[in-house]
Formats: sequence, structure tokens, C-alpha cells
Amino acid sequence: MSEKEPHILQSWLFDGKGGGKKLESQHISGKLKDKDLAWIHLDVNNSESRKWIERELTYLDRTIIDALLEKDTRPRLTEVKNGMMIILRGVNTNPESEPEDMVSLRIWIDPHRIITLQRRPLKSIKDIVKKIEDGEGPIDAGDFLSMVCTRLFQYIDSAITLLSDEADDIEDAILDRADASYREKIVNVRKQSIIYKKFILPQREVVSQVVISRQGWISDQDRMELRENHNQLIRYIEELDSIRERAQVVQDELTAKLSDKLNRNLYVLSIITAIFLPLGFLTGLFGINIGGMPGVDNPMAFWIFVASLSIIVAIQAIIFKIMRWF
Repeated sequence: MSEKEPHILQSWLFDGKGGGKKLESQHISGKLKDKDLAWIHLDVNNSESRKWIERELTYLDRTIIDALLEKDTRPRLTEVKNGMMIILRGVNTNPESEPEDMVSLRIWIDPHRIITLQRRPLKSIKDIVKKIEDGEGPIDAGDFLSMVCTRLFQYIDSAITLLSDEADDIEDAILDRADASYREKIVNVRKQSIIYKKFILPQREVVSQVVISRQGWISDQDRMELRENHNQLIRYIEELDSIRERAQVVQDELTAKLSDKLNRNLYVLSIITAIFLPLGFLTGLFGINIGGMPGVDNPMAFWIFVASLSIIVAIQAIIFKIMRWF
């Protein structure tokens, strides 16, 4: 099936007990119209996906189809009669990708059919497929929706935990040794937290709308699990706010430490300049090649001059100490 229909990534007919069987491409359209629950997962990047949807899913509203195929998306929910169009975001777990570059999952779901689309692979979908193969998958549409949300949010939890640990490591490192190179790391932590919150905040509202929805195919158990997902999203948002605040405090601490370090260096240079200013004046004065310079004919004049400079430095040190300059 995958060779003939590359735009179809997954297609299943659920047995209502947690398992299911894969559908051949020629049977998918008919099964989606039957009363038994069927699921098809499509690749949005493939142009055949649009053609297939427009040809086979004529019962979907045109605005729903356009939303499912839209290039740039954000979390949202639209209810149409006994179905829902839901767009969620999951952490990007693909190799050589940034986790905060969150991947969209577009869903049409009603009592008898589930249509999902992706632009990039989502580990959450792979997890659900594995559960179906093991006979532990969703038993109905509401169970599928709560399971998708649970898997998506678990990976978000892991990503936020890693981000929090990174913020802790930066804070500990700065307390040990302030270094300007940490500024970029702090900015990166704040940037990631902002991007996560950008998608998690509306996602929280989406889950909240699902919980209070009057769709009959969402059972009380499903609502309870979705309500727990909603509470998790609230916790994620609070944690992201905390990470941003900590990053700001760490950045202020780093700036203060670097400023103190610079001030200490300038202070040392100022002291050195103050000490050598009179010495430079005297050496310059005695270095002129004109007649009348004292000690020209005295073989001990150089050592006398050096001793005089040493005495001057000692006197300066005493004066600076009395004036509390160091």
C-alpha cells in the first residue's frame, strides 16, 4: 500500500477493543463512510493528499478541508455538527531538529472516522500505531483523541523538563564563574520558552473547549483524561513562565558579575596608573640630555635614583592605604 499510495501513511479499522487491522488503499474510502470507526493518516507534503481528500471526503465542509491542508497553522478547534476539526502541536523529536520547532497535527474526528495529517513525522502517532498493533489502542473516537493529547503532551513535558535543567545548569555555572559566553545560552533558553508558550497557550484553550463540548461520542472517562491534560498544560505554562523569569534573573546576575569584574580590572589599572605617574614623570625628567643634571658624575647616582623611586612607591602605598583606595 505504501508504494502505491505514498501520501497515505497509516490506515486502520478499529475493532472497538483496542486493536485493529490495516486497510488496503482501495477499501479506505468505503470504510470511512461506514459506521465502524476508521482512521487514515496522510502526508500533507504530498500533493496527492489534497486530491485524495477532495475526491474521497466530499462530505467534509470546504473550510474544514482548507484548514486541514493549510501551510501555517496554530492550535485551534472548530465544531461542525457531530465532528471536530482540531489542530494541535507536538514537540519536534526528529533528528537534527530543534524541539521548540513544534510539529502540527491536523485532525478531523467524528464518531465513525478519524482523518489526521502531518507535515513532519510525529512520535506520538508512531506510539499510537504501536499500541494498536499490541491491542492496547483506542476503542472509540473519544479514546483516540484523549490518547493523542496524552502522548503529545508527554513529549512536551520531557522537552520542558530538559529546558528547565538547562536553565539550572547555566545558573550553577554562572555562580561558579561569570563568562560572557553564557549570554547566548541564556537568550536561547528564553527564546525556547517563548516559542513553547506561543503554541501551548492556545492548545490549552483547545483542550478546554473539547472538555466542555457536548459531543456525545466523548465519554465521561475521556473528558476526565482530557481535563487532566488541560491541567498539565496549565502546569507547563507556569513552568515556562518560571523558566523565563529565572533566565532574566540569571542574565541580570551575569551582567552584574561581568560589570563588577570590569570595574575591578579598571580599578587595578587606575591604581597602577596612579603609582607609575610620578615615577614616569621623574624618569622622563632625569632622562633629558642637557647640562646641570644632578649626579651625572657620581657613579652611585643611578642606584640612589632607584632607591628614591622605591621610597616614593612605598609612600604612595601608605597614602593609598590611609585613603582606603585598596
